Amino acid sequence: MNKLILIVIDGLNYQVARDCMGFLAALEAAKQGCFYKMQCELPSLSRPLYECILTGRTPLESGILDNATIRLSTEQSIFHLAQKTGLKTAAAAYHWISELYNTCPYDAIKHRFTHDESLAIQAGIFYHQDQYPDHHTLLDAEHLRQKHDPDFLLIHTMNIDDIGHKFALDSQQYRNSARRMDGYLSHFLPQWLEQGYQVMITADHGMNNDRSHGGTLADEIEVPFMVLGQGFSLQKDLQIKQTDICGLACQILGIEGHDKAIAPYILRP
Repeated sequence: MNKLILIVIDGLNYQVARDCMGFLAALEAAKQGCFYKMQCELPSLSRPLYECILTGRTPLESGILDNATIRLSTEQSIFHLAQKTGLKTAAAAYHWISELYNTCPYDAIKHRFTHDESLAIQAGIFYHQDQYPDHHTLLDAEHLRQKHDPDFLLIHTMNIDDIGHKFALDSQQYRNSARRMDGYLSHFLPQWLEQGYQVMITADHGMNNDRSHGGTLADEIEVPFMVLGQGFSLQKDLQIKQTDICGLACQILGIEGHDKAIAPYILRP
């Protein structure tokens, strides 16, 4: 069994990630990771795609079809499967993640800081403002990692999406927000990889020049998917679906007896 960190960078377009995130590119060049282009499921909206990433179900299958569908998930997420297997779970994430898998509706006073082993997300630090600094979210995640030693840790940042809605895809502000995130990751990833974590980095959806997303434009649906760690084959040119992430996480964590799809060849035999 490996420990896994899944990083979801909200609203990060694939090409912007490729062009602006030099630290991640350096890791790939050093054969410590591999970068893939992934197409998100539809509609290209956040709450439906959080559910897709974490349960392996498309929005049409899960019934979470837009951001206004505010209810607990009825699917088995990575958190549920890990918790039932006796693994420890944690998340530093936007409050919609808490609403999907822990408690709905979210109450910041009651739920912002969570530690309850009976919940799917046993240890959590949640935020509810889109401008909550990405670096703070990473610090929250590192606090959870050091204090609770989770087997599965979700890190979900929001600033790139927030900036995209304010300034659009083709803007210096959007590109620079990706560069800042790349710099923040350089403060944490080397230590995590040295300690043997497997890491997956992706996005829920991209961004368009109308300062929105939800449709089928390449800018909206093409997102990065990067894997880092000794457990990955680092084979290029693999076709990986967003619905594969949940099953892949289960395989890394050693969780069996589930019905999640698994992308072939991405893990070392």
